[in-house]
Amino acid sequence: MAKDVKPTRKNLMQIEDRIELSERGHDTLEKKRDGLIMEFMDILDQAQDVREDLDDSYDRAQRAINMARAMEGDVAVRGAAAALKEHPELTTQSKNIMGVVVPQIESSKVRKSLDERGYGVMGTSARIDEAAEAYEELLENIILAAEVETAMKKMLEEIETTKRRVNALEFKLLPDLYDNQEYIEQKLEEQEREEIFRMKKIKAKKEEEEEDALAAEEEAEEEPEAVTADD
Repeated sequence: MAKDVKPTRKNLMQIEDRIELSERGHDTLEKKRDGLIMEFMDILDQAQDVREDLDDSYDRAQRAINMARAMEGDVAVRGAAAALKEHPELTTQSKNIMGVVVPQIESSKVRKSLDERGYGVMGTSARIDEAAEAYEELLENIILAAEVETAMKKMLEEIETTKRRVNALEFKLLPDLYDNQEYIEQKLEEQEREEIFRMKKIKAKKEEEEEDALAAEEEAEEEPEAVTADD
C-alpha cells in the first residue's frame, strides 16, 4: 500500500491526521466494547436466573395440570380453559443500552382473580385454580425470558460488530497508515539528504570556480611585470 502513496509533505500531514483520528476511534471503540461486555455479563446473569425460574415454573405448571386432569378429567380442564374471556395483552417499548436498542415488554391481564378466569367457582375444584395460577406464572416468566434473551442477543451482535471494527483498525488500517507514514518519512529524509548533498556539490563547485577565477586574476596581474623585467 505504501508504494501507492506519493512521498510529499502534504500526504504525510494527511496521513498523520488520519492516524490521530483512527487512534481516537480505536480507543473509543475499545471502551464501547468493554462497556458492552460488562452490560452483557449483567444481562447474562439475569438471563440465567430467568431461565431457572422459567424451568421451575414450567415444572410446576406441568404438575398442576396433570393433577387437575387426574382429579377433574380432561373435559373439565378444557372447559375451564375455554371459559377464559380476557386474554393477556402485550405492549413493546424500547430502551437504549450503550447505543443498543433492546425491547422492553409490558404485559397485562396475565394474572387473574377467580372471577376473572371465566369458569364457575362452584363447578370446579382448587386443582383447576392451582393449574390456572401456575400457567399464569409460567406465562409471565416466558414474557420476561423473551425480553431478556432478545436483549442478550442484540448485545452480543453489537459486541461482535464492535470487536470487528476494533480489529480492523488495530490490525489493518492503523498498521497500513503507520507503514505509509514511515515510508513517506524515509523518502523525505532521502530527498533531504540528496538535496543537502546537491547543495554541497553546488557550493563546492562555486567555490572552485571562484578560486579558479581568483587565480586567473592573480596570474593576469603577474604577466605584465614579467614582460617589464625582460625589457
